[in-house]
Amino acid sequence: MRRFILTGAPGAGKTALLRRFEAAGYAVVEEAATDLIALTTARGHQQHWDGPDAIDNLVALQRARQIRADYWPDDVVIFDRSPICTWALAEFMGRAPSPGLVAECERIVAEGVYEPRVLLLDLLGFITPTEARRITLADSQAFEAVHVAAYERFGFELIRIPPADVETRFAAALAAMGL
Repeated sequence: MRRFILTGAPGAGKTALLRRFEAAGYAVVEEAATDLIALTTARGHQQHWDGPDAIDNLVALQRARQIRADYWPDDVVIFDRSPICTWALAEFMGRAPSPGLVAECERIVAEGVYEPRVLLLDLLGFITPTEARRITLADSQAFEAVHVAAYERFGFELIRIPPADVETRFAAALAAMGL
């Protein structure tokens, strides 16, 4: 199985491209953070990331989804983010990576869990706020820089996909993936 990471800062268009992959018949693994935010909000807690175990909960869900996907029959799986994104989030929030996050990032690198080429969607130039996305464009641009640095630090090659319509981005992503 080839596991590809699709990443980018909030407002980069990941969800639209992920839906395009899914519509084309590719297996996709949803972003864990968005789902945990929805659960946290449903429980009446509005400050999604202030809990001491928020990062560990996120990386645990990412790992569980990755391991579950290993049993799928698909040759290619597209992951909306990875534990390296969680590392970038911790850094962006000014938190030291937890022991669980460190262990998971070390595991995915040592085991070669994901393809070494990561699809990084460049920002579209605007932000549409949602329940999960409460970030300004300036902060998203800063977060993008943290993402780039984190992936490079862990030895991944970032394939930048510039702003464009979803079909153009889809074609560029497929070419970058060799599909």
